[in-house]
Amino acid sequence: MQNLKIDGERLWGELMETAAIGGTPKGGICRLTLSDLDRRVRDWFKVRAEQLGCTVAIDDMGAMFARRRGPGQRDVPPIAMGSHLEALRTLVEAGYETFAPIEVVNWTNEEGARFSPAMTSSGVFAGAFDRAWAVSRRDRSGETFGAALEAIGYRGPERCGAHPLSAFFELHIEQGPILEAEAKDIGIVTGVQGMRWYEASVVGQDAHTGATPMHLRKNALVGAARLVDKVDAIARAHPPLAVGTVGSLEVKPNSPNVVPGEVHFTVDFRHPETAVLDSMERMLFAAVAEVCGPLRLEATATKIWDQPPVAFDAGCIAAVREAAAQSGFSAREIFSGAGHDAAYVARVAPTAMIFVPCRDGISHNEAEFTSKEQCAAGAQVLLQAVLNYDRALAEGQVG
Repeated sequence: MQNLKIDGERLWGELMETAAIGGTPKGGICRLTLSDLDRRVRDWFKVRAEQLGCTVAIDDMGAMFARRRGPGQRDVPPIAMGSHLEALRTLVEAGYETFAPIEVVNWTNEEGARFSPAMTSSGVFAGAFDRAWAVSRRDRSGETFGAALEAIGYRGPERCGAHPLSAFFELHIEQGPILEAEAKDIGIVTGVQGMRWYEASVVGQDAHTGATPMHLRKNALVGAARLVDKVDAIARAHPPLAVGTVGSLEVKPNSPNVVPGEVHFTVDFRHPETAVLDSMERMLFAAVAEVCGPLRLEATATKIWDQPPVAFDAGCIAAVREAAAQSGFSAREIFSGAGHDAAYVARVAPTAMIFVPCRDGISHNEAEFTSKEQCAAGAQVLLQAVLNYDRALAEGQVG
């Protein structure tokens, strides 16, 4: 039975408040992980959580855990949410006592825009990455993850991973067009497709554009451009679900009158099946030799991240499905095409996700938009799903 309701206006107000920290002129947000802007929004999160009476624990990867513990709760691990406070605030204001403690988690570096790979802290939390390796990752300026974490003052005393959870529920926009196209309010996420990232380098020889004949050139950019086309072709050869992207490319020396001698770029492959990802990987490695050999270029492609496909927990999925129905929202099951912290957390705790639509399926763009009503619907289902799972946990039906 649904009897608690989140405050959609308050939720929207806080989203707009935090969006101003790193806000861009066209309405987007640029707030890179472990930057001073990240520190500011972390400070905001910590203050707001403590105002709700929560304790805030921080681990040595910078992940923050805001816990609400009531007097009647059992000594069981918390049910965690990523990463919105409104559902927790609703519980506090109603004086609602849960069986398990309830937490809101702020993970570190989900996007991977500054430090690669993505979902770094949740990966360490789940044992997918070694902490020493993770904190040695460098951004383009050469600063390490560990140094940046120390610099903003958010390396906590708790060992990352030493924080058991009874379950984890994550709310997110879909980042795709399906929910909007089908006029569905809620996506019941059943899993996350597999994804692999590669770093590729093509090395030729810098040369003067006017003085070097075409047949004597070792143009690294020509080789890289042909490989970019190969990446696109590899994905198209595995329809309908495979995707392949070159999203970052660095040309050296990047001068208008110099034949490029060195190019570095990334490759992103995604598919729900490991066997298909294996096939795409074999084709990529074969393409590197096939393309660059005849051009007399040296080339390498190295896999730097391998996230296997993830199936979410049946009990958590059921809690979300029931919550959507209780809250009166239309819903459909959906598989996530993007990576999320939930994909790693699922290795160590029962996990599920909730999607809400985004306009035209656009994300990672200043045009990304989800309405006030859609955000409120997602937060309402998140709250209800947590309560449903908490009830099942108390009754011994899960866990």
